[in-house]
Amino acid sequence: MNFRLVFKVTGKALMVEAVAMLIPLLVCLIYGEDPTPFLLTIPSVMIVGFLLSLLPSNDHFFTREGFFAVALIWLLMGAVGALPFYFSGYFSSYIDCFFEAVSGFTTTGASILTAVEPLPRGILFWRSFIHWLGGMGVLILTIALLPSLGSRTLHLMKAESPGPVVSKLVPKSSQSSKILYGIYCGLTAIEIIILRIAGMPWYDSIVHSFATAGTGGFSTKNISIAAYGSPAIEIIITVFMLLFSVNFSLYFLLLCGKVKQVLKSDELRFFLIVVFASIVLISINIWDLYPTGGESIRHAAFQVGSIISTTGFASTDFNLWPEFSRVLLVLLMFVGACAGSTGGAIKCSRVLLLGRCIKREIRQVIHPRAVNVVKLDGRVVDETALRSVLIFFSAYIFIALGATLLVSVDNNSFGTTFTAVVSCIGNIGPGLELVGPMGNYAFFSGFSKLVLSLCMIVGRLEILPILVLFSGNAWKRS
Repeated sequence: MNFRLVFKVTGKALMVEAVAMLIPLLVCLIYGEDPTPFLLTIPSVMIVGFLLSLLPSNDHFFTREGFFAVALIWLLMGAVGALPFYFSGYFSSYIDCFFEAVSGFTTTGASILTAVEPLPRGILFWRSFIHWLGGMGVLILTIALLPSLGSRTLHLMKAESPGPVVSKLVPKSSQSSKILYGIYCGLTAIEIIILRIAGMPWYDSIVHSFATAGTGGFSTKNISIAAYGSPAIEIIITVFMLLFSVNFSLYFLLLCGKVKQVLKSDELRFFLIVVFASIVLISINIWDLYPTGGESIRHAAFQVGSIISTTGFASTDFNLWPEFSRVLLVLLMFVGACAGSTGGAIKCSRVLLLGRCIKREIRQVIHPRAVNVVKLDGRVVDETALRSVLIFFSAYIFIALGATLLVSVDNNSFGTTFTAVVSCIGNIGPGLELVGPMGNYAFFSGFSKLVLSLCMIVGRLEILPILVLFSGNAWKRS
């Protein structure tokens, strides 16, 4: 393990985080709030990051170093990002601050705050801004800003980018990162403007667009989007939650005029079918709960979009819906968004490949001598990729069950405990019962909050980087 180079990359990422804190610092100054939390944090983080970036090292940087560095950086991002919360005095302990920061960076949206509206605007802005930073990936941003990382960038992208297969849009990884962030910024800016036109104040439009873009779900309102009581705002956010759930490489293809290639995407078609079917089924199931059919459809569409995109906004308390709708939403927590999007969970492409693997095995039993292959987008998926999908799915389930066992020591109901873990590892936010859309995670013990925080990072980095970080072999120098 090339520790010096790993720490050097970590230092550069910390410097990017320190620079990012200048924006909420500016928000504090604009609104006449106390800037102390950021003034205490920024210099210390910048100094530590700068010193680490000066470490002399060789260029031996491979997949092992990439996965190790990404896991370490995300843990430190959460630890450092928690400092403004801690210095603000609005959080009861550093563990709560760490939980909130990790939830922000991993775009989970689970919160320990029982009331968010009393918090200063600068702190709330930082809380949503880290959603936006974590959505596309802090390492992707670092690569875009610091192309000097050179050949190490692909190893970092492999470890941080969501999905079973990671590919560059163009030959240079730094250029790919800039393209991704260009699309990301463009969609975010469009949403900000449209929300403002719909009547949402500028500040609220910005922070909610950050939360939507990162599919995070932190709101400045205690009852989330329901506080605005605006069907127009709900429809706009629903559309953008789904837009940010789509593989960003498809947007690049659209910009290149390759519309037919986009329409041939198996994952996109699967995603749209699941969304449409879920909206129809839930609308029918909750039809009698609302005054009009249109309102039922609107709430069903919003919550389906919120859960499958792993954003976690709420337009109503779906904890009060019939059991069928609640179970269907829990199933969507496992499915998640498309690979290459800012969404979390298992990902549609993996679910699709798992289904096709099962179908292949059935055919193999019926026709033992036939040669059966699994295809995605018309191309044969190699056995290595299929094996990684099966291992990911198995590890995902085992970690979810193991974490549920650990969190169960708090003696909450199974519905609360299990959906809290599933929500955290899927980077979703709300679960059922006490952690429902109108609830929070404040009642969990410090131990459970740390377990759930680790679940968030495991889910955001798709398991392997964290396993590499805690593997004894990874710490060996050879």
